[in-house]
Order: sequence, then C-alpha cells, then structure tokens
Amino acid sequence: MKKEIKNIFREGAIDPLFISESIAGHSAKRNIGAHGIFLGQIREDVVDGKPVAAIEYTAYEEMALEKMHQIREDIFTRYDLTCLHVYHSLGTIRAGEICLFVFTSSKHRLAAMESCNELVERIKKELPIWGREIFGDDSHQWKVNQ
Repeated sequence: MKKEIKNIFREGAIDPLFISESIAGHSAKRNIGAHGIFLGQIREDVVDGKPVAAIEYTAYEEMALEKMHQIREDIFTRYDLTCLHVYHSLGTIRAGEICLFVFTSSKHRLAAMESCNELVERIKKELPIWGREIFGDDSHQWKVNQ
C-alpha cells in the first residue's frame, strides 16, 4: 500500500492551534478508535552551566523525505493504522516551543501507541536532521539525539 509523503518539514515552531486542528479534523473518521500523539518540545537544558535558549534545525530534506517514505511504508505494514502524520520543524525553535508532532490513528489503542513510539524512535535515529543548540550567550554546539 504505497502512500504519498507530503513534506514533513515546517519552518519554525509547530503551532499548538495546528496540532489541535489536526486532531479535531479526524473526528469525521468514524472508524478510528485511538490516536497516538507525540509532541517534542525544546527543553532549556543546562550544558556546562549555560542554558539552551533554542535549537536550530537543518536537514538534508530530499534524503529525509525518501527515508521517511520508507519508514512510513514499514509502519503501515507492521501496524493496522488508519493514518499517520509527521511534522518536524526547521529553523530556530525556542525553549518551550514544539518542534516535532507525530500523530497516528487506528481502530485500537495498542496499534496507535506502539506505532507512534516506533515512529519517534526511528525519526530520531534514521532521518538526516541536525540540531544546533544555541545558548543564551549566542555560543552553540551540535546536539546529540538521545
């Protein structure tokens, strides 16, 4: 079942209104019984005594979209899902803002929850997306995904 991948990237933080509208838009789909939702938010970590003010995300977009297509196909093969959505920010996202929105829907909760978790793990491990942590003093370092 080949599904087209829309551009998963959004410039800037992911607006909470967009998230709520995305979720609300699925109420018309009467065969859905559960949603798995993950929201990644920028933490104000302290590294070497300096607070992280923001993360600047960049990506190799063409390669990331191709890899996301493969991941999506895998997930749809492994789980009985109605739909799956992934949005990742590019650009500078401030501490407290949302940078990743993963949303899966299925007839039953287990498929929705497990597929959402697997998606998040695979996005962090497999997609060519890089984050540069920017500190309050404007210094920076490259982030290591955990």
